[in-house]
Amino acid sequence: MSLLNTKKTETNTAVLEISIDSETFNNAVTAVYNKKKATIQLPGFRKGKAPRHLIEQYYGSGIFYEDALNKVIPAAFEEALAESGLKIVASPEYEIKTIDKETGVVFEATVTLRPEVKIEGYKGIELTRKVEPVTDESIAAEVKKVQERNSRTTDVEDRPAQDGDTVNIDYEGFKDGVPFDGGKAEGYDLTLGSGQFIPGFEEKIVGHGIGEEFDIDLTFPEDYHAEELKGASVVFKIKLNGIKETMLPELDDEFAKDVSEFDTLDEYKADVKAKLEENAAKAADRDIDQQIVEKLVGLLEAEIPEVMFVQETENFVRDYDSRLRSQGLKLEDYLKYTGTTLDDMRARFRPQAEQQVKTRLALEKIAELESIEVSDEEIEEEYESLSKAYGMEVEQIKKYVAREDLAADKKVQKAVQFVKDNAVIKDE
Repeated sequence: MSLLNTKKTETNTAVLEISIDSETFNNAVTAVYNKKKATIQLPGFRKGKAPRHLIEQYYGSGIFYEDALNKVIPAAFEEALAESGLKIVASPEYEIKTIDKETGVVFEATVTLRPEVKIEGYKGIELTRKVEPVTDESIAAEVKKVQERNSRTTDVEDRPAQDGDTVNIDYEGFKDGVPFDGGKAEGYDLTLGSGQFIPGFEEKIVGHGIGEEFDIDLTFPEDYHAEELKGASVVFKIKLNGIKETMLPELDDEFAKDVSEFDTLDEYKADVKAKLEENAAKAADRDIDQQIVEKLVGLLEAEIPEVMFVQETENFVRDYDSRLRSQGLKLEDYLKYTGTTLDDMRARFRPQAEQQVKTRLALEKIAELESIEVSDEEIEEEYESLSKAYGMEVEQIKKYVAREDLAADKKVQKAVQFVKDNAVIKDE
């Protein structure tokens, strides 16, 4: 292999002219012939017995060229790219210029280059750390959630349904006296006040008793998703089969003992407060990180190739597809159920992808400018963390995560911390 020439043709684009010597190329052709000869048949010869020169005469001298090129071009390109010192962000496009058994191959590889990046003013950026205060109301709300999780339900026989009850009903909806699609169910459990049904439905069940059959007159909202029911006047026929009420435990010391390691309700509430304050502090820190991202994106100067945004958008789509599959749902089925397309999903992820690309470029440039390095010990610590997170042996993790990729990610993390350490942070 020989790198004959490198020329930049436009912003973020270059063309590498590369040669492959005749010996390397002919060895590749011979290897392809030896692999395929058993499947080739010529008139007058048994399959696999025709001589190579006759095969090339019959089918053309270049019969094995394409497969041979597929064998030698990638390695030749990688060698030439390393020699050129260029950093690329996408797969190259190849064009064969000359090909001959005597002289070998000359081809061109058009590559998209990593953009030149400038960033200034990242030291001393002003940030505001807003910590949401923990109030008596927020503590009570958190305790209420735990209280509701520890509730029990009991059957109600001696009173009509009221707000907060769970009723079991049969219902069927009619528009102009005709049942409409999706308007019927039997033995349906509905918590009154939950807002599951259109406005007025749940409210008009309140006050009715077990065994009652009654009608509800309602009007569907103008923005209802089903076109034929938008703003329509309908009648629901209801039969109330049963009523259950939710019984909450008393908020006392016994409750605290049941739901925590504390002996008194006051101790339990103090712990709830401490955890809420910790969560508020973490949320404030996450917001600081987001402010840093927004500031750095604003400071970044770079002509970023479109392909980088496209690739990152596809990464978002693949990640979402993986999450769906982990839940037993295929992406194509999800798109069908939600009435969206793959292009709709790409459009939704595009802004996030653009920000991700810009942020990464900014932080990598900061790491370069500040000579941020990552030690072998830090990389090994990262492997250990991944090992614990995924429940795999470190050596297994190393097979899937390249050392240089881990080092690059760690540099970016350290660059974020560098910006944060040098920022002017005002607490609110």
